[in-house]
Amino acid sequence: MDETPTPSQAGPSDAWEVFRAFLSQGLTAFGGPVAHIGYFRREFVERRGWLSDAAFADLLALAQFLPGPASSQLGMAIGLRRAGYAGLLAAWIGFTLPAGVAMIALAYLTPSLEPGWGDGVLHGLKLAAAAIVVQAVVAMARTLAIGPIRAGMAIGAALGLLLSHGAVAQILALVAGGAFGFAFLREPVSAEPDDPATQAVTPAVSAGALTAFILILGLLPFLAAWLGDPSLELASVFYRAGALVFGGGHVVLPVLQQEIVRAGWLDQESFLAGYGAVQALPGPLFSFAGFVGAAQEVAPGGWRGGLIALISICLPSLLLVVGVLPLWDRLKRRPEARGAMAGVNATVVGVLAAALWNPVLTTTIERPSDWLLVLAAYVFLTVAKAPPWLVVIAFAVTVGLFTHAPIV
Repeated sequence: MDETPTPSQAGPSDAWEVFRAFLSQGLTAFGGPVAHIGYFRREFVERRGWLSDAAFADLLALAQFLPGPASSQLGMAIGLRRAGYAGLLAAWIGFTLPAGVAMIALAYLTPSLEPGWGDGVLHGLKLAAAAIVVQAVVAMARTLAIGPIRAGMAIGAALGLLLSHGAVAQILALVAGGAFGFAFLREPVSAEPDDPATQAVTPAVSAGALTAFILILGLLPFLAAWLGDPSLELASVFYRAGALVFGGGHVVLPVLQQEIVRAGWLDQESFLAGYGAVQALPGPLFSFAGFVGAAQEVAPGGWRGGLIALISICLPSLLLVVGVLPLWDRLKRRPEARGAMAGVNATVVGVLAAALWNPVLTTTIERPSDWLLVLAAYVFLTVAKAPPWLVVIAFAVTVGLFTHAPIV
C-alpha cells in the first residue's frame, strides 16, 4: 500500500522550518544560480539530511529541464517534498524575500546608483561562490558519476557544453544522458524510495496546475490589452519571461531589457544600475524583476509594481513544479526509467562542471592570484569546514578592502 503522504498532511511547523531554512539561504547564498545549487546541496543534503544525493540530483535535473530560474525551482521542489504546498510557498518566499525587498528598496534610490559600485566586494563574492561550485561538483561526482560509464557521460557532457553553450545545448545533453542511461544503466527499482517521507502531488492538482499555467500564459496578454490595464500588462510581460525563458536569471535579463527598455518603461542607465546591484546580492537573480517593476514609469510602480513583477515572473515556476513533478515521480518507478535517470544524474555532474568553467570561472578569474583565492576558499569549505556564509562574507570584505585600499 502506498503510504506516501500528500502535501495537505504537512504541518505548519514543517512549513515554518522550511521558511527559516530558505530565509537563511536567501540571506547568504551569493554567487548566482549555479552557486545556489552548491549551497542547497550542502544545507539540505549534507547538513539537514532532508533528501538524498540521488533525490537532489533528480530534482536538479527536473529544474534544468523546466523554463525559469533553476535554483528557485529546485528550492520550491525541496520545500514541496518537505512540507507540501505550504512548504513550496515557504521555500520561495524565504529564498526570494531578502533580495526582493532589497531590489524594490533600491528602485527608490535609482538616481543615486552608479554602475560598477562595489567592484571589489562583488569580486570577492564571486571568488567564494566559485569555490562553493567546485565543492558541489566534486561531491556530486563521487556519488553520481562513479564507474567508467557514468564518469564518461559526465566528462562527455562537460566537454560538449564547453564547445556548445546555451540552454538548448544543456537540454540536449540531459536528453542524451537519459538515452545512454536507458541503454546501458538499467537499474532495479529499490524497495524503498530515496526519500520515504516525501510529499506527493495528486494527479488532479498536477493537471490543474498545468492548465492554469497554459491559460494564464495565453489569456493574460489579451486581457491586459482588452482592459487597457497597465498593471496587467506589467504582469503579462514578467509572466511571459518566467514561462518561456530557459537558462535562468542570466538569460532573462537581456529578455527584460528588450521588453522593458526598448518599450520605454525604464531608461537604460537605471536598468544597468539595477542589474549591477542584483549581482551583489544573495538569493535569486530573478529578484531583479522587483527592481524593474518598482522603477518603471508606465504601470503603477513603487512597491506595488515591484510585487506584481516579482510574483508574475515566479508564478510560472511554481505552477510547473507542481504540475510536472508527479509525472517525474511516476517515470522513476520503472527500471528502464531509473536507468535513464541515472544517466541524467551523471550528465548533471557534467553540466555543473561545464558551468563551473563557463560562466563561473571565466567571469571570476581576472588575474593569476585569483586562482589561489579560489583554492583558499575551497580549503576553508572542505578542510576547515567553515560555513559557506562565513566564507562568502569574509572573502567579500577582504577582497573589497584590498581592492579599494589606497596605495601608499
